[in-house]
Amino acid sequence: MGAGHAHPLYLDRASPLHRLPPEVKIAAMVAFTIVVVATPRHYLWAFGGYALLLVPVAVLGRVPAWWLVKRATIELPFVLLAVVLPFAGGGERVTWLGLSLSVDGLYGAWNIVAKGTLGVLASLLLAATTLMRDLIAGLDRLRCPQIVVQIATFMLRYLDVIGAEARRMHVARLSRGYDPRFVWQVRAFAASVGTLFLRAFERGERVYLAMVSRGYAGRLPAPDRAPATAGQWLSAAVLPISAVIVAAAAFLV
Repeated sequence: MGAGHAHPLYLDRASPLHRLPPEVKIAAMVAFTIVVVATPRHYLWAFGGYALLLVPVAVLGRVPAWWLVKRATIELPFVLLAVVLPFAGGGERVTWLGLSLSVDGLYGAWNIVAKGTLGVLASLLLAATTLMRDLIAGLDRLRCPQIVVQIATFMLRYLDVIGAEARRMHVARLSRGYDPRFVWQVRAFAASVGTLFLRAFERGERVYLAMVSRGYAGRLPAPDRAPATAGQWLSAAVLPISAVIVAAAAFLV
């Protein structure tokens, strides 16, 4: 995957969401997530409202519901943690089906699951409609610290290079009859990891010196693209503004 190619989460579609500039989508996603996280956990129905707000976004981006559900399973470790909280929490307790559950633990579990799920879904919608190259360009236009942008750019450009190097080393190890499968056989694998790190470091140093000799001064050339219009910013702002309205309504009820 080169810098101009799609990442594994990208869905190549022709949709209004795909055509939006990346900076407005990033800003909208971050603002929406902040509103979700800032919502008190006892505003239960507000989180249902946030979930409903993501439905038209998914429809506009032509992102299938089942695709979102499958990728959202990345949060399962946190869900498992949330299951423990009602049993391990302190304070007031309630009895349900013969089980003694902590009220604070129940709220804590709900807090983790609801906010985590909404954050994951919002991030997946952004990833599904934005190329990795455009995500980095959007961060740059939003004045993200240059060191972060540069690290992400180089990681993206050379991830395939390092992966190909690791595959060649793996084939070389297999051709010599060594295929470690148990803990006491991982010495060759550990040595390969160390060698891969040294090769990656040396390659990075050579690339950096070559870039400096060609005039690199800490910033890569930005693509020549028109900035986002006021209409595009307003379109992206619909999601976080609607989330604020939902939160305000939950507060007033």
